[in-house]
Amino acid sequence: MNSILEQYKTVPESEVKTWFKAAPVSKFPENGGACVKVNDKQIAVFNFTAEGKWYASQNVCPHKMEMVLSRGMIGEDCGTPKIACPLHKKTFSLETGENLNGEDYSIAIFPVKIEEGFVYIGTH
Repeated sequence: MNSILEQYKTVPESEVKTWFKAAPVSKFPENGGACVKVNDKQIAVFNFTAEGKWYASQNVCPHKMEMVLSRGMIGEDCGTPKIACPLHKKTFSLETGENLNGEDYSIAIFPVKIEEGFVYIGTH
């Protein structure tokens, strides 16, 4: 496995040890994403306004190892919220990280919470 990808592991909400205070809600575009640096990781945070939900994933697309997912297009695939890589249109579930194109690689997902106008990302 690529060393960049090895640092990204999905964090179930039940395993959160620290909530990282990322930024005020106002800093994230509606129905879009922004990148936040958490320790040594780039995390893409998505404000899915149309759904009234927030999501976070690794920012690196595992297809070509580019730090671009925060600039991807969010949408739905059969009711599953997804992110499409802006370079090659590979799509991933924002709930599970599963590759929706049927390929072997996936992305790490992180829990998000909103408190007092700030976005928090759950980490190990």
